[in-house]
Amino acid sequence: MSFPVRVAVPAVALFLAACNSVSTTQVRGYMPSEQALEQIVPGSSQEQVMVVLGTPSTTSTVTGETYYYISQTEKRTMRFMKPEITDQRVVAVYFDKERRVERVANYGLKDGVVFDFISRRTPTTGVEKTLLGQMLGLISF
Repeated sequence: MSFPVRVAVPAVALFLAACNSVSTTQVRGYMPSEQALEQIVPGSSQEQVMVVLGTPSTTSTVTGETYYYISQTEKRTMRFMKPEITDQRVVAVYFDKERRVERVANYGLKDGVVFDFISRRTPTTGVEKTLLGQMLGLISF
């Protein structure tokens, strides 16, 4: 009876050691190089920005047009652990009404809240029902 235990314990230890040794780093988004960013000066046209920096990750047109270039680096030390955001950069290029560069801002993790690139949930209004609540809702009295 002790033979399977002697084999199982090392096998489980080896499996856990293999899981712990796996470390992955994932980079999402696009960040222009420092040399490209240096070419964008106040007064540059919107077309020049697109040629030099490329297509932005997203844009905003609420208070004048803004291009956002977004990049985020995540590191996961173990496969089953939640990933940790180790670096985040957002470069914002603000344009005036004539579509000329007004200013360029470079934001990082130290500047604010972590940006949620891919949210797998769409927020909705109302109350979420539990499984029991849904089942009771099917019964009519």
